[in-house]
Amino acid sequence: MSRTGHIAVIGLGPGGAHQVTPEASAAVAAATWFYGYGPYVDRLELRPDQTKVASDNREEISRAQAALEKAAEGERVAVVSGGDPGVFAMAAAVCEAIEAGPAEWRDIEVTIVPGVTAMLAVAARAGAPLGHDFCAISLSDNLKPWETIEKRLNAAASAGFVIALYNPISKARPWQLGKAFELLAKILPVTTPVIFGRAAGRPDEKIVATPLGEADANQADMATCVIIGSAETRVIERGQQPALVYSPRFLKPGA
Repeated sequence: MSRTGHIAVIGLGPGGAHQVTPEASAAVAAATWFYGYGPYVDRLELRPDQTKVASDNREEISRAQAALEKAAEGERVAVVSGGDPGVFAMAAAVCEAIEAGPAEWRDIEVTIVPGVTAMLAVAARAGAPLGHDFCAISLSDNLKPWETIEKRLNAAASAGFVIALYNPISKARPWQLGKAFELLAKILPVTTPVIFGRAAGRPDEKIVATPLGEADANQADMATCVIIGSAETRVIERGQQPALVYSPRFLKPGA
């Protein structure tokens, strides 16, 4: 074991055990201390020699600091995230804590273990909506002002990106998703497909596609990833089979 220990930031995927990568499983097996949001660490089946430290969803920096303090003692530590740890998750928080923390934290060995992020799981269930250029935007204004979110939504839609929306709605933020739909409807055709993907890969999975003009923010919660197509995104109706939503790989000149 390194004198300064090791910290692995692990993505556990969107929720189903079958969506945890072999690399993530190996990283879990190698760690002895686990830090994460309660529902994420509760997904782990730990051995008697492994210890979990659960915390609230809004305690990312203090969680990262606690994990780094433990790693600095020479322990093998895991910080767990749902989805991919580098997509609106704990990898950035750990990096922020290292940059602002004591010099010895920079000597800790750090491994970022990727996972299947929500937009990939939802896209796979719906077809191939991310088949052309796309971006991801968090609708949470906890860490950035809403004015910035509006600018990014407008810019992305105007540039023809498919948009994956993370953190679309919560009890504390009940209005942002509806406002986002209003903004986007001024730029995109009302027929643009909107995919509501909840709990992709879990038993309570629900995937619904609807035109932007009919999209209802009440269809989403914090377990939902919303994918909004571009003007080129298409829907293939298939009778008794689920429709396929996809964005063509080729863009027409001048589009």
